[in-house]
Amino acid sequence: MLYWLVDLSDKLTVLNVFRYITFRTGGAVITALLFVFLFGPWIIERLRSLQGKGQPIRTDGPQSHIVSKAGTPTMGGLMILAGMLVSTLLWANPTNPYVWVVLWVALGFGMVGFYDDYLKVTRQTHNAFPGRTRVLVEAAIAAAACVAMVELGHLPFSTSLVFPFFKELVINFGWFYVLFGIFIMIGAGNAVNLTDGLDGLAIVPVMIAAASFGMIAYLCGNAVFADYLQIHYVAGTGELAVLCGAVLGASLGFLWFNAPPASIFMGDTGSLALGGLIGAIAVATKHEIVLAVIGGLFVLEAVSVIVQVVSFKLTGKRVFKMAPIHHHFEQLGWTEPQIVIRFWIVSVVLALAGLSTLKLR
Repeated sequence: MLYWLVDLSDKLTVLNVFRYITFRTGGAVITALLFVFLFGPWIIERLRSLQGKGQPIRTDGPQSHIVSKAGTPTMGGLMILAGMLVSTLLWANPTNPYVWVVLWVALGFGMVGFYDDYLKVTRQTHNAFPGRTRVLVEAAIAAAACVAMVELGHLPFSTSLVFPFFKELVINFGWFYVLFGIFIMIGAGNAVNLTDGLDGLAIVPVMIAAASFGMIAYLCGNAVFADYLQIHYVAGTGELAVLCGAVLGASLGFLWFNAPPASIFMGDTGSLALGGLIGAIAVATKHEIVLAVIGGLFVLEAVSVIVQVVSFKLTGKRVFKMAPIHHHFEQLGWTEPQIVIRFWIVSVVLALAGLSTLKLR
């Protein structure tokens, strides 16, 4: 909404600052952060009183979690989504269609996760929302977003896959690209969901990925910078940097309450929404492969589960002591803070590697 103040800049020159994406991104970070700081304690107390026993702790997970994490409320993603939404509506350009498409994915996935969390809390079980049904709903949300992005772009580029490190290597998938985009969004959402198993483990890598893709979106959406870096220009995606700023601010505020020992868990409400959002931005900016690098920690977590399941079904043996892989390290004797901080370091290194692809072409 504040973007409309640009219309008054001819009368008051200082309002021209609202024209700049960088200024509004900074404003979005601060606004979302303050929102979560101010309303976070009230949301936590409200969720604690409504949920009673809180999120059920998996009995097949580390036994220490049954005692240390019992009674902690879930659905903390509501804090993040609320802060992100308020900040985005306040600072982003409301006429930019990419903002609305990505918000559609984030809120849609968030609603799926909220329903799953609700069933888990009310039934005190992990077998709540059937996995196949959940994926179908996510696929429908992602499909609508992918079709919209293809229509917003310019064919055949909008249905093409761009490869990093190569200036001209572009493969046109045609409308099969929609299926690829759906896979990216669903994969990102569920990979973040699998990572969210320790206090603070998922939220910082999400912040790192959001900051990285905020920079990518800004550069891809700026014709001058895109030409200088020799990356593909995608008109309109620069505004997604404001949305990424809102995610960064809201996530930073959430980390205050999610730091060990966590006062609240993100839950599927937050993890699915944030993963889907990052996946949608990767599709919009044509940096789907770079997402696998920047979000390499999420990929590792998801692959560890797939490998564990496949290995056990085929051979009856487990590759890891426990999956996802962060539980494997717990079983090896690493403390929770050690795992969390070391995984954060890995996320920073992967983000730097992913961002380096912008120049190494």
